[in-house]
Amino acid sequence: MIEQFKMTSCTTHTVKDESEAIQMFIFQNNRGKKPSNLEIIKAQFMFNVHLFGGEEKEALIEEIKSRFEKIYKSISSIEYRINEDEVLTYTLRVHFNSLWENNAIDKINSLLSEENPIPFIKSFTQSLATSFEHLTTFFGKDERENIEIHSLVTLGGIGIAIPFIIKAYSFGLSIQQINQLCNKLESVVLRHRLIGTRADITSRLNGVYKEFTADNPDINPIIDRINWLKVTQDWWWAYWNDTELERALQGGINHSTAKYLLWKYENHLENQGKSGYTPTRFDKIEKPELEHIAPLTDNPESGYDKYDEEFINEYINCLGNYLLLSKSHNCSVGNKPFADKRNSYNHLEQQREIQRMTAESATWTKELIQQRKDKIVKFVIENV
Repeated sequence: MIEQFKMTSCTTHTVKDESEAIQMFIFQNNRGKKPSNLEIIKAQFMFNVHLFGGEEKEALIEEIKSRFEKIYKSISSIEYRINEDEVLTYTLRVHFNSLWENNAIDKINSLLSEENPIPFIKSFTQSLATSFEHLTTFFGKDERENIEIHSLVTLGGIGIAIPFIIKAYSFGLSIQQINQLCNKLESVVLRHRLIGTRADITSRLNGVYKEFTADNPDINPIIDRINWLKVTQDWWWAYWNDTELERALQGGINHSTAKYLLWKYENHLENQGKSGYTPTRFDKIEKPELEHIAPLTDNPESGYDKYDEEFINEYINCLGNYLLLSKSHNCSVGNKPFADKRNSYNHLEQQREIQRMTAESATWTKELIQQRKDKIVKFVIENV
């Protein structure tokens, strides 16, 4: 480290005014840590205000600085949940009311090249500040207090959903409506991930997104569209329907997604026959891991079905043989005989379900795995 400091050098570029300093940042800041797109467009906005701000230049500069101070405070509180350049893209989609907006730098540069870019700079910096403000609430207080928001955030990969969320907050929707919207958006994101189709979901949602406006802040068309996607047989829309979802759930599932599904299933089991039940948050499960009840390693003499080709290819990696455990629990059971594993399955309701299923069987069989898989698949189809 000391040698690196000895080898460093500094250069000085004297500039005449702030606009030239901003221009230097835009064109010369290409070494070390690459500036974010948000930092670049902030510099571009300030440069254009210096050029075209006229008599209101100073007031505009202070206004933009104030907005970005609030933005950077928001970034510090949500950066572990979402990237600032992602928020920039989502703001673009909200500002121009289209889920197809992707390239923020190109789009903004084209608008700044117009004869008078000041009105756009004013409106877009306000949109940016609004997006960061609402997402701070969404990923902060509201995520902590609402299981529907927590569930969507836990799922992750929710870029298609965020512009809807920003709009919902901007339109002043109640937290009950936002929860309802999150629940439906979670459904379509999860189906898209499980089914793995290359069909484009954006084009199927962009219509109802564009109609979701301040003048028409009704979430029902969005909910209706998602519900319809689950059942339609129309070829252009049917990629996410129940038939495709059931097909996708038959084989192995990405372990992260499987853990998520089993968490949802756990809350379903816990809720059976109970009134006023409060669902368990995912982050309350201590270091959740995915356990293979019948282990991946061949162990046919220890309470598991015969490890023939059918068992290995069709039963080992499926929802019926997956179980949610804490990391410490998973490490402790490893490849132990089924009887030992079964005796330890007493922490979550889905673990106790295994005990009930095997009350009269000393072997974890294909039939039991299939029975449990069918039950979980039925739950997923009815609730996702």
